[in-house]
Amino acid sequence: MPRKKKRRSDITDEQAIQDVIANLHKTNIKLKKFNFSEKQKELLKILFDKKTNIVFVSGPAGTSKTFMAIYGALQLFNMNNEYGITYVRTIAESGDKSLGSLPGEMQEKINPYMMPMNDKLDELLYAGQAQVIKENDIIKGMPINYLRGASWLNEIIIADESQNFTLKELTTLMTRLGKNSKLFICGDSMQSDINGKSGFSEMRAIFDDSESKRKGIHCFDFGVEDIKRSEILKFIISKLQHYKK
Repeated sequence: MPRKKKRRSDITDEQAIQDVIANLHKTNIKLKKFNFSEKQKELLKILFDKKTNIVFVSGPAGTSKTFMAIYGALQLFNMNNEYGITYVRTIAESGDKSLGSLPGEMQEKINPYMMPMNDKLDELLYAGQAQVIKENDIIKGMPINYLRGASWLNEIIIADESQNFTLKELTTLMTRLGKNSKLFICGDSMQSDINGKSGFSEMRAIFDDSESKRKGIHCFDFGVEDIKRSEILKFIISKLQHYKK
């Protein structure tokens, strides 16, 4: 007598099928565990909020602005692999340099300026995870000079060292933002390298109101007390801030 075939419990619900397919292709970036301060947790809550569109993250050196922005972007990617991540910064470290000052194509030009992000990835990720990011083309670098004409959909953008962007460049940056995207603008008004042309503080001030907050645009400030790098840096920044007053 032929053995009866065991009936297979097939998945027939379309959404369930799509969920299985999505999980098969899901990329999960393994991040180290950190003991975040209450201030850092407060920032993460804003970054992860579905209603958040833009966050100005301001503060002195060593307050984890870039670290938290990249951590937030990677966790958002883990939640939804549809996101891409773009790291934007100026390719000019002073007002008299331009894209032509380095040889090669655009990606070759931006690579040296990606070092701060690569350093943060080393801090954030377990061994081998940086290669996963590279192989899956999860993060790409782009100089502020190349943004005109771009349109971001399903993208998380980290604008680093934004005190070195002019008001015009920040306008270009913010007006590239499309649907289902987030923009994290990190800057330190004490460290601008563009000879008084920085638009960071002015642009932040324009959107530092309750109306902007209701539209998903937030201004978040770290202070001297939030410096994580070292105690000596806290002292240096305090002295410099007092001197500038």
